[in-house]
Amino acid sequence: MTFSRRDFVKSSVLGAVAAGVGAHAALPEALAENSQQGHASKEDSPKRPVIICAHNGYAYTEAAYAFLKSGGDTLEAGIRVVKGPEDDPNDDSVGLGGLPNEEGVVELDSCCMHGPTRRAGSVGGVRNIKNVSMVGRAVMEHTGHVMLVGEGAEKFAVAVGFPRENLLTDRSRKIWLLWKEFNSDRDWWEPGMADPHWHPPAPDSKPQADLWRDRIQQLQQRAADLGIEPEFQLAAVHRVLFPPTGTIHCSVLNDKGEMSGITTTSGLAFKLPGRCGDSPIIGAGCYTDQDIGSAGATGAGEENIKVAGAHTIVENMRHGMSPQEAGMDALKRIVRNYNGDMTKLRYMDMTYYVLRKDGAYAGVCLWEGYSPGNPHKFTVHDGTLRSEVATPLLKGYSQEWPPFPPIPEELKKDSYYLK
Repeated sequence: MTFSRRDFVKSSVLGAVAAGVGAHAALPEALAENSQQGHASKEDSPKRPVIICAHNGYAYTEAAYAFLKSGGDTLEAGIRVVKGPEDDPNDDSVGLGGLPNEEGVVELDSCCMHGPTRRAGSVGGVRNIKNVSMVGRAVMEHTGHVMLVGEGAEKFAVAVGFPRENLLTDRSRKIWLLWKEFNSDRDWWEPGMADPHWHPPAPDSKPQADLWRDRIQQLQQRAADLGIEPEFQLAAVHRVLFPPTGTIHCSVLNDKGEMSGITTTSGLAFKLPGRCGDSPIIGAGCYTDQDIGSAGATGAGEENIKVAGAHTIVENMRHGMSPQEAGMDALKRIVRNYNGDMTKLRYMDMTYYVLRKDGAYAGVCLWEGYSPGNPHKFTVHDGTLRSEVATPLLKGYSQEWPPFPPIPEELKKDSYYLK
């Protein structure tokens, strides 16, 4: 969508953490064996063009790559990837059907950077507009600003031609009602893990398997009462017990060496109204430097903001690091912010998508995945469309937040654990 001006006027973890690790001096033992290997970073024979994106963009990458190969603009190619999840009502992490804030309102964030013209655009906390990836681009193309937020961003979107629409689908509304009735006591009002007085939850005296079984059965029954379809009830319960973060990032490189990056999200489920994570923040959720490369992120937005993750990665590549080394260094900064304290780090996760100007790329993550057999993956197209497993910094699997007792193995096998 384009608009005329007239229309508008209408280092290693050991070294990084050693100074503050204290009782957590065993941290290096948690390093994943392949954290220094390069199986996910094809630096030996890079190709162009390349598209790299979060795994939820897989179904839309083939068409975007064909557009790119035909001479299409790199940012437009990226938008063609991320617009797919934005338009999909069954993807409850992006755009239409995104899980709402604690008041039941969907709020969306996005930012983009266009390498050839070295411009950027961003919007945050946008309501009632589905394709905020395109609104961010419109801010870049039709204003002298970089970022618009909230009501002002919505009014701007309408002024340049985007329709207002209800983004809360019936399914997402029912999941929110389920959370509201059974889980609203575990909201985002208490201090987070960065607070020096934070402690992990105390174990309950009742056997954990019994606790989980009782809670899941209660929630599933209420999900049925709310009219959630039987095949989705356990997945809905999982979203209530563990409010998901959801985002898609895409970085694009054409055969001329032009680059762009874009990130879009509905943010953290059941968040406080007005909360913005890293996705609309230039330099955190997305950063592109035409001379060097592009990077973006999905995961714990607050943690990524504190290390300016995407910008840090691109600057690392500017100083000679490979895409994988650059991403690993940003992950180590997150670890260092918590002095290597695994009792806190286990409740967060982060995946970085890194693309260098010569076509070398990497996908790196803090933990191996969400559970055994469910690793972090990302999508690559450099002439061949495929999924690759991101390279983890730490061995093991992240735990969901807000924290609950560890899930018994017998219940992990249940279908509710799968999204």
